[in-house]
Amino acid sequence: MEPELVRSRRTGDCCYKYRHPSGLSVYLHPKERGSATQVIFGARYGSVDNCFQRSDESEPQTVPEGIAHYLEHKLFESEEGDAFARFASVGANANAYTGYDSTCYVFSCTDRLYESLEILLDFVQSPYFTQETVAKERGIIAQEIKMYDDLPSWRVFSNYLRAMYHRHPVREDAAGTAESIEKITPELLYRCYHTFYNLNNMALVVAGRFDPQRVMEVCGRMLKPCPPVMVRRVFPEEPETVVRAFVEEKLSVSMPVFQFGYKDQRGPLRSEQELAAVNVVLEVMASDASPLFRRLLDAGLANDSSFSYQLFEGPGFATAMFGGESRDPEAAVAMIREEAARLARQGIERADFERAKRSLYGDCIAALNSPASIANWLIDSAFRGQDMFAYIDALAELRLEQAVKQCALFREDRSVLSVINPC
Repeated sequence: MEPELVRSRRTGDCCYKYRHPSGLSVYLHPKERGSATQVIFGARYGSVDNCFQRSDESEPQTVPEGIAHYLEHKLFESEEGDAFARFASVGANANAYTGYDSTCYVFSCTDRLYESLEILLDFVQSPYFTQETVAKERGIIAQEIKMYDDLPSWRVFSNYLRAMYHRHPVREDAAGTAESIEKITPELLYRCYHTFYNLNNMALVVAGRFDPQRVMEVCGRMLKPCPPVMVRRVFPEEPETVVRAFVEEKLSVSMPVFQFGYKDQRGPLRSEQELAAVNVVLEVMASDASPLFRRLLDAGLANDSSFSYQLFEGPGFATAMFGGESRDPEAAVAMIREEAARLARQGIERADFERAKRSLYGDCIAALNSPASIANWLIDSAFRGQDMFAYIDALAELRLEQAVKQCALFREDRSVLSVINPC
């Protein structure tokens, strides 16, 4: 089995890409310096995947909200015990997360890498669900849902998505609701597991200090062949409009929290060039070196510890967002709207464009020094059909007119403001 060698002509970094006979895509990014290694074993399966159609079936199926997150919880339990305890026994630090479009199982270590990798590949491929264990987990997840409902940062974001999207499942909480998780059964968990945890729908990433040949030897022993069943995500048609432009809620906070942004219907996923262009526009507009940020600080409408901006996107959804704490969210958003309108009308100054490009390029180079950053970047790129080295090239080669074109996403009639005010 010969790998495809993917090399960055700008940085000299390289990644070995394997298509294992089991169907799994394996990405190996060795680093000679350093002692830590980061490993991610992930499935292209997230909270938005509540309706899907297998390639060997004629009709799509709808399942309860929150099942991807529930499945992540349950996989750590098996007849052999708790996977966290197994990782602790070899000195590895393990975790997992369910996003909107993927579920990932992660560990980092400085020693006993290959034993840790065996544990990871073993428990993720060994589902064990019973009526008793599934019922026990229901109470734990219900408490987690309640905990998030009490977090202002989560509530302002959740309300924002519900105000922006009419039908797309990104508007629903990733963990589901108290009502939806009551419908989750062992049979449904096995059904979703065997659909989405098919190795043809998964990827393994290893970044840091390791021997690629030994990693592939472990894969050869541990990976279980899967039938080549593919899965198609099924989403309802989403209107271009937003549900409502403003949503407000009161919680126990000392200062108001806001989330503001623009719905972008040009997706669902961008090329590396388009992604680089949008990120440059947001950097020009709202970074801590931008005139907008300085005006917000001078007016006392933002603080440098909480103000943030990002492009949040996935299958069938995309939005450019700004948020943080503010004593007057509506005044802060008025400044953001004004700057967005100015950029859409006048374009971007070349000096600002070059500054933003250099800043983002520097962030990329810094990320290549961190095994954790590399691993997360590789898994995200794999699941989105992108290439992290191609993104670096696209960013370096981006032209001003390509960035200016992306200012069209700032449409006032597709904007939403979500606010959490003090009780």
